[in-house]
Amino acid sequence: MTSPARTLAFFISDLHLQESHPRTAEAFFRFLAERAVHAEALYLLGDVFEYWAGDDDLDTPLHRRIAAALRTLGERGVAVYWMAGNRDFLVGPGFAEAAGLTLLPDPHVAVIKGQRVLLAHGDAQCTGDERYMAFRAQVRDPAWQRQFLAMPLAQRKAIIAGLREGSRAAHTEKSVETMDVTPDAIAALHDNAGADVIIHGHTHRPALHLDAATGRRRYVLPDWELDAEPARGGWIAIDANGRITRHALDGAAL
Repeated sequence: MTSPARTLAFFISDLHLQESHPRTAEAFFRFLAERAVHAEALYLLGDVFEYWAGDDDLDTPLHRRIAAALRTLGERGVAVYWMAGNRDFLVGPGFAEAAGLTLLPDPHVAVIKGQRVLLAHGDAQCTGDERYMAFRAQVRDPAWQRQFLAMPLAQRKAIIAGLREGSRAAHTEKSVETMDVTPDAIAALHDNAGADVIIHGHTHRPALHLDAATGRRRYVLPDWELDAEPARGGWIAIDANGRITRHALDGAAL
């Protein structure tokens, strides 16, 4: 693979990295070594892990390798930023220190080449899914998190496994529209941040949404899955001229 010209920023999300998906993990490591290393910044916008039980779960081969790869990227001059997703919202300062990255709030405005780019994972804007929004409010509560993290790691993992199974079952009962972001929530993001550009993930419905009347743009990141067919994945980039482009796994512009 030839090295691309230096890029201001790359954006990825929804890799759902896990031991049982080795091809997806290897694609991520290749992306870091062959693509992200040529950027000034890398933004990881949630659900990088399939799940995260707490920073004391760092001592597994895959988790150690991920932290080491991100730290190496930072040591090579790339600023690495992390935003929580609905699967890895328990990532905390322990992982951030090990990986040498900066934790971001959701949402967050990044000013890149004079553009105010609103970054979000995207799950907080799925306001039509009332059941999920209630669950999200519960698990994002600091008191709930303190209680959960006080449990033994094995117990936490067992609880998460049960929640994941319940989530898969619930998805079969919901329409795609119910699990997508709502127009009102997206409009509120634009208005509150004064941003004409939004980049988010979560929905696994990669696209560029352009409002012809206002010129506002919303970019949706793809999820990554290389351990099943057809393989999918990709990223968004902002080049030295401030141009925003969407890319497939092989780097081809979309």
